[in-house]
Amino acid sequence: MSPRKQSDRTAKAPTLPQGQKEIDVAGKDNQSRGRRMAEAALSPSVANACTVSAFAQGSFGNQAFTDVLAAVLEKVSRVNAGDMSSVEATLTAQACALDSIFNEMARRAALNMGEYLGATDTYLRLAFKAQAQCRSTLQTLAEIKNPRPVAFVKAQQANISQGHQQVNNGPGVAHAREETRNEANELLGVGNGERMDA
Repeated sequence: MSPRKQSDRTAKAPTLPQGQKEIDVAGKDNQSRGRRMAEAALSPSVANACTVSAFAQGSFGNQAFTDVLAAVLEKVSRVNAGDMSSVEATLTAQACALDSIFNEMARRAALNMGEYLGATDTYLRLAFKAQAQCRSTLQTLAEIKNPRPVAFVKAQQANISQGHQQVNNGPGVAHAREETRNEANELLGVGNGERMDA
């Protein structure tokens, strides 16, 4: 194998616009610069913009970090406003990509079938993982498009059919270790010298 170029092995750091040396971080007036930087470091938008910058370089080149962050913040604000179209588009595109991975791994498994069982097994495992992730992605998309109805019921009348359950309906309920009287048998027996009619 030929050695890779040095530039392929080391990813370039995300760049800032020309002439800018650091990111401007807005914050409250009474916050120190260190606190504002800490808030930025803990921000999901900033952290994910860093991830996008690092992983998108191979396909899209070295992008200015502030441009990537602005795009992430715009998408986040649209979702916060209730526009789920970008989320639906992401899940649909990911399902297509995962389905492509499944089909390619299944094709490679078929090519190795009967001759290289180890490779066949590896490719089939990867194919089934991609298929499971594709199904999960489509299920998530379906739940976003068609949310399940929520039903509110009284706690005493809830019929929960999953797993083990214990129902305590209040202080009048007999506990498992206490002896209980069987009132049905007493009604059918002798009471005050009278018997039931046949």
